[in-house]
Amino acid sequence: MLSRVFRMALAPAALVCLASLATAQTKVGIIDMREAVNGTAEVKKAVAALELRLKPKQTEAAKLNQELQDIQGKLQSLQGKLTQQGEAELVSQGQRKQRDLTRLQEDLNAELEREQQDVGNRALARMREIVKKMAEGQGLDVVVDTSNTIYFKPALTLTKAAVEAYDKAHPAK
Repeated sequence: MLSRVFRMALAPAALVCLASLATAQTKVGIIDMREAVNGTAEVKKAVAALELRLKPKQTEAAKLNQELQDIQGKLQSLQGKLTQQGEAELVSQGQRKQRDLTRLQEDLNAELEREQQDVGNRALARMREIVKKMAEGQGLDVVVDTSNTIYFKPALTLTKAAVEAYDKAHPAK
């Protein structure tokens, strides 16, 4: 009984609070953080430098892959024509090439992932600061990432302005 009276007394107060919230205008901004971070000059330059640095290893991997295919082709075309020793030698060469290729690809992938994470984390932290300053400067109450948004008016997006502000604050070196 007491809880019923208590609820009846609180109901009007809750309605008053909800009504005041409904009249308050919330200013929202939208950003595509992935596009914003990847669109910065700093990240583009880091990606280009990484591609350039990894190019020799990628070329070596392609060469090893071609050599492996050549060995497999020889084994197929000379099947039944090779001595056991000749076939064993080709199989052994193929296994070495495959092992070397696997190691090289693992090294490439690890280096690529490590570099992407380092650059990405640094750029993301910087971009969050830029977006925070932009939101405060524009009087926004909340900024939402497009990955969490079903619909928004394009006029609400901050992505391009955030990239420009980032590039100004953190020019690519």
